[in-house]
Amino acid sequence: MEKKIVKGDHTNPVISIRGLKKSFEDYHVLRGIDLDLYQGENLVVLGRSGTGKSVLIKIISGLLKADEGDVEVLGSNIAHITEEALQALRIRIGFSFQNSALYDSMTVRKNLEFPLVRNRKGITRKEIDTNVETVLDAVGLLQTINQMPSELSGGQRKRIGIARTLILNPEIMLYDEPTAGLDPITCIEINDLINEVQERFNTSSIIITHDLTCAKQTGDRIAMMLDGQFQRTGTFEEVFDTNDNRVKPFYDYNFIK
Repeated sequence: MEKKIVKGDHTNPVISIRGLKKSFEDYHVLRGIDLDLYQGENLVVLGRSGTGKSVLIKIISGLLKADEGDVEVLGSNIAHITEEALQALRIRIGFSFQNSALYDSMTVRKNLEFPLVRNRKGITRKEIDTNVETVLDAVGLLQTINQMPSELSGGQRKRIGIARTLILNPEIMLYDEPTAGLDPITCIEINDLINEVQERFNTSSIIITHDLTCAKQTGDRIAMMLDGQFQRTGTFEEVFDTNDNRVKPFYDYNFIK
């Protein structure tokens, strides 16, 4: 299924990054990143393992601090806001972890209730139930509401993880390797879900992946990270219309006949 380009607002980015650098001792991971994410856009970040893709979204969400550069998220420079303001900003950002990050001791219902009760003071029982059922219906798993995570498949756990992220109605979604470890059919289902979330909840998303099928199906725009910087940015076809030996192996591995 071809991904349609989203005609978002390209005048006011919801995330704007300039000159971002991050090192771990002598290992220079990010070497001067510039990037914008626009309203209503799915932006895919591609790159080899260890190139700093996950580091990037951890900095965006305030889980890591940058060494240099500016990261502005929803109008706030995350390096210059208070801890209280950062916590409030995080509620507006949904982080879908690679391992789904569900609590094994809680039912699906309790997993989804947890962020609501923690972040929405004074919320009523009826409001909690409505929110839980709405997001479970959105990911197609309302029937699992009383099940334990151990009773679910890998794809179902991934969907529940996305539902738990959606329950706070975030404006930005950050997906970390959403199709990792899943079979091809389930990968397609997760890709479709990412697009459905974009349309139904009007989210702007950064999708970290090295799965080119995921990139092609979900990405309105692709940013290829090479040597700690974004070397190629554009549509899927624009990024891979090259003989660059750093880029071609990605395509050949995924699509070579």
